[in-house]
Amino acid sequence: QAQVSESGGGSVQSGGSLRLSCRVSTFTYNHIVVGWFRQTVGNEREGVAAIDSDGPIYYADSVKGRFTISQDSDKGTVYLQMNSLKPDDTAMYYCAAEPAHFLGEQYLDYTLYGYWGQGTQVTVSS
Repeated sequence: QAQVSESGGGSVQSGGSLRLSCRVSTFTYNHIVVGWFRQTVGNEREGVAAIDSDGPIYYADSVKGRFTISQDSDKGTVYLQMNSLKPDDTAMYYCAAEPAHFLGEQYLDYTLYGYWGQGTQVTVSS
């Protein structure tokens, strides 16, 4: 029982930055995992970063050191700060939530998440 809505996408040049926001409204779950995923035409959805309300954080190797996921519990919002953006980061970015306990790479497995936002486009030009 959750609703998810993301925003903050846009177009930037290589090396630029963007911050995505994900509003998560939970109703019957005290514990929840929130993840960021991205997808391009012809490719499977891939996990970018995830944060567990209990504390654990997980990043894809491709974004470690460049992206930072964080949360503002009072606002019910999860953020994805994206720095040093590359053209390969261009994709539709989705926020998702799941009231589950994950282990390791499960945090970045899109098939395990049940609540999804509508997506926000990120385009990085060279």
